[in-house]
Amino acid sequence: MGEENEEKKRVIKIGPKLLDLLTKLGEIELEDVEINVDELEIVFPPAIGAAGVPPKAVALPKLEKPTTILEVPFAPLVEEYPGRIREVTLGATKGGGGSRGKTVMIGGESSPSYYLFERAPPHPPAVALDVFDMPLSLPKAIKTHVGEVMGDTSAWAKMAVEKFGADVVTVHLLSTDPLIKDTPPKSAARTVEDVLQAVNVPIIVGGCGDPKKDSEVFTEVAAVTHGERVLLSSVTLDMDEAGVLSRVAKAATEHDHLVLGFTALDLNRAKELNRKLYQYVPEGSVLMDLTTAALGYGLEYSFSIHERARLAALMGDKELQHPTLSGTTNAWAAREAWLNMGPEWEPRELRGPLWETVTALSLLLAGVDLFMMMHPSAVGTVKKVIEQFSSMGKARPEKLADWVTMKV
Repeated sequence: MGEENEEKKRVIKIGPKLLDLLTKLGEIELEDVEINVDELEIVFPPAIGAAGVPPKAVALPKLEKPTTILEVPFAPLVEEYPGRIREVTLGATKGGGGSRGKTVMIGGESSPSYYLFERAPPHPPAVALDVFDMPLSLPKAIKTHVGEVMGDTSAWAKMAVEKFGADVVTVHLLSTDPLIKDTPPKSAARTVEDVLQAVNVPIIVGGCGDPKKDSEVFTEVAAVTHGERVLLSSVTLDMDEAGVLSRVAKAATEHDHLVLGFTALDLNRAKELNRKLYQYVPEGSVLMDLTTAALGYGLEYSFSIHERARLAALMGDKELQHPTLSGTTNAWAAREAWLNMGPEWEPRELRGPLWETVTALSLLLAGVDLFMMMHPSAVGTVKKVIEQFSSMGKARPEKLADWVTMKV
């Protein structure tokens, strides 16, 4: 009890003198002390020199305003990927068993799309123009250019190549649809033969979308165009459910053609379809259509699915190592591309081609290898951009700044 009182006395005795101790001593050391104050202010006097005179203020150096950007060496990281996109050749010349004047090779990429600092794609993307085997209702912006040949599929195809610069022609056999004209397979095959005689570029043959009717038409077309390496567009999992997928795939292999596997924005279904096709078709004869959603109607989903497919393929997924095709003409399904919506939307003659162009260029950056398009102006713009990208890849500037300032 006595010790506790003594402790309290010490605390009480030292507390009032704390400020006095701080003013008289340069340094004090306290142990086992608890300080309770309402307000404590500690003032540090200015430093004093040896002679008791405050030192003079030191003048700061004058800073020069920079006039140039410092040049720092930069070397972009170049990755090596375990996977690679397969190369596919559309069309066949006489030496290859066909009759085409030229072929189109796509695929072969070993880097993400347009990582030109890593390596340029070995083959530029190609553009196909759509023609149809019957007159149909088209937006005025397109009909202005092709109206005179809409009743003649061969003339339409010839115009697409000679006037509009198509690398490939897509012949849509729309009239074979059982709900439209239900054109017989043999008649459809004759239309394809006429187009082959009218143009010297590879062709794509599009069906009507009915699994059973398309299987009959594709089988007939495959036999008639033996050796031409035609792309049959398209085969689907619906054909497998209808029991006709194997028939089309076997006909394609027997007559040396290509097949386009179509799935709706689902990589798992794309892989499933490709696995089924591998049972009948060489892996180098398969292309993928992962679905093109137009600008304003889900374009970001299409971009994402194509980008994911490319990255997965490069990382070693063999079931996705195929060139991809975009049905860019889906852009014309957007009503904003063709509908009269008032002056604030600008003329439809410009709006439609712009809609198709933006859709195509977006998917170009995602890695698409082949575009199916319609409007000549959109085709011309996309082909010019592809040409510019290709020239940049060949030049391969060494400095980062040269990529930005390079003129093409």
